[in-house]
Amino acid sequence: MSAPDTRRVPFVGLDRQYRSVRDELLQAMDEVGNSGGYVLGDRVAAFEMAIATYCGSRFAIGVNSGADALFLSLKHYGIGEGDEVITAPNSFIATAWVIAAAGARPVFADVADDYNIDPDAVARAVTPRTRAIIPVHLTGRPADMDPLMAIARRHGLRVIEDAAQAIGARYHGRRVGSFGDTGCFSLHPLKNLGVYGDGGVITTDDEAAYHSLLKWRNHGLRNRDECEFWGYNSRLDAIQAAFATVKLARLDAWNQRCREIATLYREALRGLVWVPEDAPDTEGVYHNFVIRTPNRDQLMAHMQAQGVDSRIHYPIPLHLQEAAAYLGYHAGDFPVTERQAKEIVSLPIYPELEASEIEQVIDAVRSFF
Repeated sequence: MSAPDTRRVPFVGLDRQYRSVRDELLQAMDEVGNSGGYVLGDRVAAFEMAIATYCGSRFAIGVNSGADALFLSLKHYGIGEGDEVITAPNSFIATAWVIAAAGARPVFADVADDYNIDPDAVARAVTPRTRAIIPVHLTGRPADMDPLMAIARRHGLRVIEDAAQAIGARYHGRRVGSFGDTGCFSLHPLKNLGVYGDGGVITTDDEAAYHSLLKWRNHGLRNRDECEFWGYNSRLDAIQAAFATVKLARLDAWNQRCREIATLYREALRGLVWVPEDAPDTEGVYHNFVIRTPNRDQLMAHMQAQGVDSRIHYPIPLHLQEAAAYLGYHAGDFPVTERQAKEIVSLPIYPELEASEIEQVIDAVRSFF
């Protein structure tokens, strides 16, 4: 075992990214401050147009979070009491709670080797009560959308893409978020396009959905004085939209750098641990770089001693969470998800990682074996 490095490689480096765009962010903040318009308004509308164009969708709606993007999509399509929505059991909590909060029942389908939902498992999970599928582009790698969309067409289901971790990723040449009825993105600071607080975006080609979602995010108001239905308060702030606009201009370059780091990790660690490989005709953005090994806990302790931070995304599958007990699932119901949850570990990956830090991460993993 090599001696510990005196320098620590942090799992995230949000302060580094801030410093790289600080002048533009301060200018954007000053412009918004001087405008006197802080909620919705022209800057949000401009960002919505830019993000719709970037994702290849006709429309975009800025909301308060990625979770709200999913929740409001379900509400718009009238999904609620008595309905079932199929999703993956290995995602972040938000993917499941939004279904329950809408009044519907989360139904899980196991995942494939790439951590994304298995279309064959989805097909087996469809019942007469199924109303929608929420595929998750987990870790920034696209789910297999062609067979999922075929299942949806065959059964008349809505598809609501959880693209919270995958903005900019491509599947067969198209950006994620442009396949389903809606695409749902998070602007949380940890995401590839992160702001300085919470934020989210819904993309859609459905004009009726667009006009409806504008009301759902703003109390159900048709205008300042007329309320068409009881909606929610889920508006994107102008300052966060301005920050996101600054960062959007750099997103492709940042994503490309993450792909380059992923390639370095992959080539150095293949054969020692399971490493993610891009499927043909797909392009991930590597929000997380997740390896697998049966010796996960020991490896993490070793990396920590070597000055390298790591994380687990996510150690407890959704169907085994206490909140999901009423659904009646048990250990063993989703064997791929459960096996992966015991082996996965996320390595540091963000554009500002220095070459020496990347080498330190690689050395920490290799020295363990």
